Amino acid sequence: MCRSIKTLRPPVLPEEATEEDFHAAALQYVRKVSGFRAPAAHNREVFEQAVDEITEATRKLLEGIEVRGSGGAAAKQPAQVPEPAPA
Repeated sequence: MCRSIKTLRPPVLPEEATEEDFHAAALQYVRKVSGFRAPAAHNREVFEQAVDEITEATRKLLEGIEVRGSGGAAAKQPAQVPEPAPA
C-alpha cells in the first residue's frame, strides 16, 4: 500500500481536504501502480491524464461519503469538499 497516501475524510483529517491533497494522493497512486516516479516523455500525457482522472474520482468519492457511528459532529454530515479551482 502507498504509505504516503493519507485518509482525506473527516474525522480522520481535521480540516477539509484540499485540491492539493486530492492531487497528491492521485499522484502517489499512479506512481505506485505504474512503477514510475516520473513518466518518460512519451508517457507523460497518459500519466498526467490518469492523475487528473483519479483526482476527480477522489473528489466525487469524498463528496458522496457519509460517515456514521464515530460520534463526532463531522460524522453526522457528509464530507464537505471544496470546489475545484477554475482551470
